[in-house]
Amino acid sequence: MPLPAHLRQFLASVHPYDSLSEADVDALAEVCEARDFTPGETVFAVGDTATSLYIIASGEVDVTDETGVQISILGPRNSFGERALLRGEDASRTVTPTQDTTLIVMPAETFFALIDAHAPVAGFFDRRRPPRTDQKDLTTLPVEQLMTRDPMTCAPETPIRSAAGEMHAKRISSICVSDAGGFRGIVTLRDMNGKVVAEGVDPAAPVSAIMTDQPLTLGPQALVTDVLHLMVERGIGHVPIVEGADLVGIVTQTDLTRAQAMSSADLVGRVAKAADAAEMSRATAQIPNLLVQLVEAGNRHEVVTRLITDIADTATRRLLALAEAALGPPPVPYLWLACGSQGRQEQTGVSDQDNCLILSDDVTEAQMPYFADLAKYVSQGLDTCGYFYCPGDMMATNPRWCQPLRVWREYFRGWIATPNPEAQMLASVMFDLRPIGGDLSLFEDLQQKTLAEASKNSIFTAHMIANSLKHQPPLGLLRGLATIRSGEHRNQLDLKHNGVVPVVDLGRVYTLQGQLSPVNTRARLEAAQKAGVLSASGGADLLHAYDLIATMRLEHQVTQIKAGAKPNNYLDPATLSDFERSHLRDAFVVVKTMQSAVGSGKGALG
Repeated sequence: MPLPAHLRQFLASVHPYDSLSEADVDALAEVCEARDFTPGETVFAVGDTATSLYIIASGEVDVTDETGVQISILGPRNSFGERALLRGEDASRTVTPTQDTTLIVMPAETFFALIDAHAPVAGFFDRRRPPRTDQKDLTTLPVEQLMTRDPMTCAPETPIRSAAGEMHAKRISSICVSDAGGFRGIVTLRDMNGKVVAEGVDPAAPVSAIMTDQPLTLGPQALVTDVLHLMVERGIGHVPIVEGADLVGIVTQTDLTRAQAMSSADLVGRVAKAADAAEMSRATAQIPNLLVQLVEAGNRHEVVTRLITDIADTATRRLLALAEAALGPPPVPYLWLACGSQGRQEQTGVSDQDNCLILSDDVTEAQMPYFADLAKYVSQGLDTCGYFYCPGDMMATNPRWCQPLRVWREYFRGWIATPNPEAQMLASVMFDLRPIGGDLSLFEDLQQKTLAEASKNSIFTAHMIANSLKHQPPLGLLRGLATIRSGEHRNQLDLKHNGVVPVVDLGRVYTLQGQLSPVNTRARLEAAQKAGVLSASGGADLLHAYDLIATMRLEHQVTQIKAGAKPNNYLDPATLSDFERSHLRDAFVVVKTMQSAVGSGKGALG
């Protein structure tokens, strides 16, 4: 029986059907039917064969997963059932009205015919990540697309004269040194001139005598901007590209065109050469403009946040160097690490400080004031640069987070052995640690050993999972979205704590379950999928959801910056189109579903 006139009119007002012609809407109304449901009556249940798409004309339905956990409550103008149809699977949800409800039921064949015939309908139900914008900016390309593959190499025992002859014959400015164990070092024309010509090293000596041992390197998945930043900050002209112990390529300054935009690299260069924090702050003040430029150029969210984080990393290292110049050489080795969004390389236009210091076990009590002064110098400098103090005092200026390595090992052991609420919170933060400046050997095995110990402790793992579920996606009645109820941000969505953070927490749990090494959230999800911690379909869904939420967050901040306001994470859903609102709600549903899977012990969506 065709839809009555008032429901036909209603359907024509719902996106994406509002994009159809009058004739198409009439045809659609002929094949759809209206069904009335009473409270508690099941529309369909987990395991039922998917046969239709449902659009809520009036009333309200409760959507639960197979464990009975509520995924969302949907009201008028929302649709459901498309997930199972598009996957060709049985229903993975149970839908039950909570009040008298009228649904418009669209047969599966009609649904698929609409998708095939109408691009707006296809786009509306396509929950995948949008296609990447064709980028002309070389700086955002993976370095493997630019590097010179199979660079010239020689053995460590090769005479300097022979290596120089090879370089001259090939008209190259460097030669890499490798042996059976892998990549060992690099010799450049600067080395030849400085050490052989100027210092008189015997040309018959082996190249190992003049090579740069263990030079700075990058992996093939790094961005060209990473190369630019490394060259500008460290004053080098050659960056070997290695994978594991093997040399796979090299990038030199001659590979990079001066005409290419160096927006973030320019800021990195200014920060790296700044004489003090005040000069640095004039460069970091341009970060909002950089954010706008990067987002509007169509860069992926993980590229944008990584480039923004690079500037904070450079500022930290420059401040460490300035601190050592002011305070004198450190009495023992140390390592400055970032946690939080900087640790994960996910900084946006709003960033606070989250950092700590690991000191050599040789440090004495008398030497601790040096590191307190160092932490104060760097943290104050970062604050001057716009990275405000951590509200939770998770900073190296807090004596608790400026300790010898042995104390850090005890911290992690204690948190794992006694997973109380504070331990869960601290362990969560510290699992995001990433070295920034200092002696890297102080962190070499700390992360992997901690992950190994933690993953073996089922009680700790259970507590970490419970802790990861504290931040819930904002699903509710208003078009499927629950806004903040009171205060300054009333009727807005918190895209950080209720949007991005739930995915960050899930990524951390998968890292623990799979003992995975990545710190960046998207890299964690990809690694979890590859390791089988996440199923292929569950991982794809979560990646798509995370991409949408993180991208929408950045676009919201760009809108604020362009309007002359300070960027924040609070979005008014009333500013979204039906299309955007529906996709955002679906992304939150995916996150909620994955939380439910982790909480029920399944670990991943099938």
